[in-house]
Amino acid sequence: MSVHLSKELRTKYGCRSIPVRVGDKVKLLRGQYKGTMADVEKVDLKKTRIHVKGAEHKKSEGRTSPYPIHPSNAIIITLKLDDAMRKKSIERKGVNKQMKSKGGNK
Repeated sequence: MSVHLSKELRTKYGCRSIPVRVGDKVKLLRGQYKGTMADVEKVDLKKTRIHVKGAEHKKSEGRTSPYPIHPSNAIIITLKLDDAMRKKSIERKGVNKQMKSKGGNK
């Protein structure tokens, strides 16, 4: 489940979108939580939704529950690059795009 990258990250890594992971910092673009910048708490692949720390429902009994957000309504501001496999996949995506734009890979 991929989310678009911010303009700075797009130029840095050479790709438009990347799969979202817990720990990435996102900015919400649509809905009642528009403008909220927070970390991703949960990624629900079955329902294609992400849960962000700042976006919560307040229930009538006083509890709060996470508000599900569609990935198209967010952009990634900062990536969590602790995982070596993720770093490799980002580099690979950027290299493949550069090769296609130069006419390689025919």
